Amino acid sequence: MTLFDSVLAPRPPHASPDALAAAGRAPRPAGTSDTFVTRVDERVLDVFARARRPDDPLELRDLWLGRVEHELGADARHPALAEQWRGSRRLRPVEPEQVLNSRATVRFVKELFNWFFRDDLYGDLRDNARYILSGGAVDEERWGLPQSLKDCIRYALDRDWYGYSDSRGRYPAREAIAAYESARLDGVRYGAEHVAMTMGGTFAVSTLADFVLHGRSPSASPALCAVPNYPPLVETVARRHGVQLVPLASEHGRTSIEPLIAALTPDTPLVLLQTVGNPTGAAVTEEGLARLVRAASPSTVIVLDECHEWLGDYEQRTAARGAPNVVRVSSLSKTWLAPGLKAGWFLADPGFIADYYEYASSSFGGPPSFFYTVVEVLARMERWLITGVDEPGPNELKEFEASYGLDLERLRHAYRTYRTDRLRRAEELTTLRDAATVRLAETPARVLVPRFSINTTVELPGWDDSYRCFRDVLRETGVSLFPGILTFCFSGAVMRITTARPWDQLAPALDRLGSHLATTTAR
Repeated sequence: MTLFDSVLAPRPPHASPDALAAAGRAPRPAGTSDTFVTRVDERVLDVFARARRPDDPLELRDLWLGRVEHELGADARHPALAEQWRGSRRLRPVEPEQVLNSRATVRFVKELFNWFFRDDLYGDLRDNARYILSGGAVDEERWGLPQSLKDCIRYALDRDWYGYSDSRGRYPAREAIAAYESARLDGVRYGAEHVAMTMGGTFAVSTLADFVLHGRSPSASPALCAVPNYPPLVETVARRHGVQLVPLASEHGRTSIEPLIAALTPDTPLVLLQTVGNPTGAAVTEEGLARLVRAASPSTVIVLDECHEWLGDYEQRTAARGAPNVVRVSSLSKTWLAPGLKAGWFLADPGFIADYYEYASSSFGGPPSFFYTVVEVLARMERWLITGVDEPGPNELKEFEASYGLDLERLRHAYRTYRTDRLRRAEELTTLRDAATVRLAETPARVLVPRFSINTTVELPGWDDSYRCFRDVLRETGVSLFPGILTFCFSGAVMRITTARPWDQLAPALDRLGSHLATTTAR
């Protein structure tokens, strides 16, 4: 059997002339914002003040939804929730710090996140959602895995590679990841001993939280979770230990981590930080990361979620990311557009990885061996891309073991296909994001211009609650937007729009949204 023995061809292009034209224009300045700040507003405080048990996340969720249902009036769908809200009253004063330090807050947001997807968007309201811009993922049928990587999966199946394996992942795949990640950082040299393969980013953070926080005294300092953030990640940390949510502001596409540094204590056990924010698309600077690492105790494990570092020009990544107490998490969900494969990796100090081996072996055995080949190939080819390899030669061929049966012609053809797919996809998705920014800036909304990823943050006028905004916009336009409260944006109608949709879906959705905003603001 030979790897890349199938006929490989790049995916067809999906560039839209209209999207290209829109992306080529500068956004209307009055419709854009360079600054993002989240704070705990009065609507959040009111829910906590009314809860009979403010430590009960389900009561908090039901009060939040009940208030939305009450305000929807004739358009409400859950009268019992509305009645629960009407029957509540303020029972206590609440300060923002109490909300940010409450275990219930994290679970409340996660339960609201569950309700959004399970009960509303893909439940009772599914028939209303003609255009779904709230998914957080690309259209895989348009921009999915390159054919070269698909062939790796077919090859692994033909070779029956689905048996037991090393709990850190197969050595050649880990070696390929180490070489790729070394090429991404300035002044750091990784080896296979720095790598553990995982079942995706969320799974990686979950196991890391369990591994790091298990057995810690509940009275110790809380783990610090920067927000905005993805609720499943924060919840998985909060299940193991106390958590303090730390809101981070961004300006001109750069996230300030000063509040995170200020919140550190000598016994802070863990810090969770997205290097590119979801939903803002703003990035933490390397200088900021270096200061965070210097400020943290050597015993503080700093977990960097790097999954959104794509579709943008990132500054040179520095050696701070390779510090002994830093763990870097990546997955195939975003850059390689395959969230359903549940594959990824993290990098850490060899001693940390060695100890994690026992944890992995006892907890889940190991990652899926079926996907080792696809991860190995993408790591090697991605390294060639970022180091300027135009065509593989004999040295690149030698990176693969002889059992693959590869020759130079097959490898060159597979790499050309991969390179074409990757570069075309990045160009098309960036065009869609930029075009959507221009179109949104022409509406009464205020759009935060993103530097990275496939999400765009907008603040819509006329609402003070992002979940209420989702319900109203969906009902009136058939367009589903993602409420900011579901990423711990605790104020206003901050909405996330995923722009990685075909232009023939994205453009009419933006038209409907713009028309509705123009009508509502004119009233």
